[in-house]
Amino acid sequence: MNTATTAPAEDPSPRDGDVIPARAVTPIGPQLEERINAIIAANTSYDLGIALIDVSDDAIDDAVHEYGVPSGFVAASTGKILAAAALYHRVESGQGALTDRLGSSTAGVQIRQMVQQSNNDSWALILGVLGKQGLRDYAAGLGIDYDRSVNALTPADMARILALLHRGDLLNPQNTAQLLSYMQNTNYETLIPAAVPPGVAVFHKYGLLSANLHDAAILAQEGRAFVLVVYTRGRGLSDMDARAAVIREVAAVVSEALF
Repeated sequence: MNTATTAPAEDPSPRDGDVIPARAVTPIGPQLEERINAIIAANTSYDLGIALIDVSDDAIDDAVHEYGVPSGFVAASTGKILAAAALYHRVESGQGALTDRLGSSTAGVQIRQMVQQSNNDSWALILGVLGKQGLRDYAAGLGIDYDRSVNALTPADMARILALLHRGDLLNPQNTAQLLSYMQNTNYETLIPAAVPPGVAVFHKYGLLSANLHDAAILAQEGRAFVLVVYTRGRGLSDMDARAAVIREVAAVVSEALF
């Protein structure tokens, strides 16, 4: 006679005294929101739009957290990341190669110049290959409404692009690593990179055009990673230093809270 019995199913719910994993809740919470909103409230003479996404290995919340002005910004040179991704994607789809001649160099070199040195001539050459409609179609495939003639992106749009890049959902591993490498040691490291503590890697693209000053970055350290985008619109060069200081302040607050 078989007398074996089935053990009762274990109750997975936590009991008093159980240790809850530290990542059971997203670190992008009310306290950080309060600190970011305080910075925005203290700087009402210009528009600030901020977006944050948790892209850590163990992230449980991949939502875009938005603060301040949600739209209406000219992307300036942050839009070069979208163009770079589109050209890499074109090559990955079998349309050309990074070694193809483009201008006085190759397509691959022009991508590096466009991203790392923010070279506008390189950008123009790459846009010539992609075409306005081609770039618009690529962005639409990512769920982003983008018109190159306006070059408008919301902080949330830019954050989503960087999140896709970091997760490897935009490009193959080789091109992902290459593009990220071009987002370090750039010709303008005085915004988000200047405010992040040692040990936190920063991959970023700044934008500066007339009244627009932006920085869009991936911050990463030992499996923890966050996308931080700060867009600003002010009067022009007269308040650029003040807005640069605000971008650094936001980056410092976010870094302190998340790392």
